[in-house]
Amino acid sequence: MVTADDTEAVSKPSPRVCVLKKEEGETFGFRLRVERGQQGHIIRQLDSLGVAERNGLKDGDRLLEVNEMFVDNVEHIEVANRIQVSGSHLCFLVLDETEYEQAVSEGCDLRELAKASRGEGWRPPRLCHITKEAPGLGLNILPVEGEKGKFTVTPVKGGAAERAGVKKGDRLIWMDGAMVSELSHSAISRMVKKCKNHMTMLLIDSDSEKSYACRKMPILPAMADAENMPYRPRRLHLVLGPEGYGFLLRQEKTGMGRSVHMVGEVDKGSPAELGSVKEGEMLLEVNGESTESLSHNQVVSKIRQSGQQVTLTTMPPQGQDFYTKLGLSPLLFCVDVTSHNPEEPMMETPMMPKPAVPPVEPQDDVQINPNVRLCILERGSAGFGFNLACVQQKPGTFISQVAAEGPGEMSGLLLGDVVVEVNGQNVEEESVEDVILHVKRGGDTLSLLVVDQKSYDWLKKNGKPITVNKLAPISEVEENVSSAAEPPTLKTDDSSDDST
Repeated sequence: MVTADDTEAVSKPSPRVCVLKKEEGETFGFRLRVERGQQGHIIRQLDSLGVAERNGLKDGDRLLEVNEMFVDNVEHIEVANRIQVSGSHLCFLVLDETEYEQAVSEGCDLRELAKASRGEGWRPPRLCHITKEAPGLGLNILPVEGEKGKFTVTPVKGGAAERAGVKKGDRLIWMDGAMVSELSHSAISRMVKKCKNHMTMLLIDSDSEKSYACRKMPILPAMADAENMPYRPRRLHLVLGPEGYGFLLRQEKTGMGRSVHMVGEVDKGSPAELGSVKEGEMLLEVNGESTESLSHNQVVSKIRQSGQQVTLTTMPPQGQDFYTKLGLSPLLFCVDVTSHNPEEPMMETPMMPKPAVPPVEPQDDVQINPNVRLCILERGSAGFGFNLACVQQKPGTFISQVAAEGPGEMSGLLLGDVVVEVNGQNVEEESVEDVILHVKRGGDTLSLLVVDQKSYDWLKKNGKPITVNKLAPISEVEENVSSAAEPPTLKTDDSSDDST
């Protein structure tokens, strides 16, 4: 007699790809929310027959990736910003509500799940910026036989294209803002011949192109590696000095009548100079908020309201014209400038999930009274009202932003506090992504054991335990407080809600 195993096969969560493209004057037709008692970034309020609904998004879906960037562990405000700067074309990877909750309850690695959906041998597309040299760009472009609208690129050995990262057999997807699938071979040849100084191309290897075809996804510049792109905006992190940050800011008009905020004189030896602020660059953001529609006084006020630390996003003014001609937002290509010793070369790393702020080093042989606190937070309408960050290449997580009058501030959290424990669990050696997961899993009440950076370093140096002598009282928190980091268009009720 043959017996069969009665164990049923356990179904694995199956992410879906949803490609959204809106026309001029349209919205994507959904809201992205963070809701009390729920995990993840949640799709809600889909417009009937709108762009999102027509392309497969469903109420309750959880957003895993935006243009192939994993966002489940990223702050909600940053996910909303990423969507806003991506333009008219979005590729979402989502899980339906039931599968997401099942995956979280079973401890499934959602990042690996998202990665597996792309298949074996996948590599992201590449943006290659080619500077023209004599006798030209140093490449040949040919149509792919039997495949209309597809072209292959071969670089000339030792030429400009090869040095810019172009590889033999690359497929050409996009050049200087134009999708080549809509161009003839003669039109492409004319563009190359008319090129005066430089050209930017979006390329991908043939195997990876098949991965996108199988998933019915377009290949977009917003998905690309962009290591050699010029004028990339830099996220800079400054710690307030005794005489301020040490730079001047002025508002100017461009040749096209557009108002921009420019960095003026930078004081020698100031926090601005140490933080790599450069005279003559444009200021695009303060603490992740765009300065485009703000007056000079409003920008200055936001910097002053940041307290002891501020994050600035700057870019050379030439970058404005460059990215405008490509039809891309420069904020897609931000790099995070990590803290560095002035004697050493500066390191730049891709931004996300949160920027790092230089730690405050304690003085040697000084006795201090450690400021260790147990902060109890009740979730407000827009969350707990703080952001987390880490220093690149080091363990440890600290408070990088505290919303004015939010739960975090009311409980006693301060900018720069090192997070020692989350809900009683030590997190000193954990990554910032894991710490964020601990926070999310804690529900509506959160307990954080924190200490200022100077005290933390002193305690560690002297081998003393990090304990609090007196518990901080639980704060009474109003439920309608919104985060100071939210843009003016962000609405709050019992959740964080971004209209998209």
